[in-house]
Amino acid sequence: MQAVWLALGGLVVSAFTSATILPGNSEVVLAAFLYKWPDWLWPALLLATLANTAGSATSLWLGYRAPRKELSPRLERWFARFGPAVLVLSWAPVIGDALPLAAGWLRLPWLASLLWLTVGKAARYLVLAWGVVALV
Repeated sequence: MQAVWLALGGLVVSAFTSATILPGNSEVVLAAFLYKWPDWLWPALLLATLANTAGSATSLWLGYRAPRKELSPRLERWFARFGPAVLVLSWAPVIGDALPLAAGWLRLPWLASLLWLTVGKAARYLVLAWGVVALV
């Protein structure tokens, strides 16, 4: 039982750091965890989603704190068109870490931004978990 709790702690750390510029590989950690303990699906999904969202919320907060300078016109138009809903893509490789930072910098509404961050992260982990559980 202690191994499960340690593994969950590792999943939380991995999920948090994966949402920042630090490497975390949370998808691999979640897949390995669910392969070993498939009965812990819902706690693992909840913790991974919350920790990953908290990591992105940290980037969002840092964006709020950053001094205002010129942003890429293309990125600014994208946020102007879709608003905080663009943060549903914050799980995506390459652009995912920059989106919350840009959203904070653009001073998008905090609560709506957190909601969309959470939706995107939860959806990504649900799809991954479904695939792992289907294979186990």
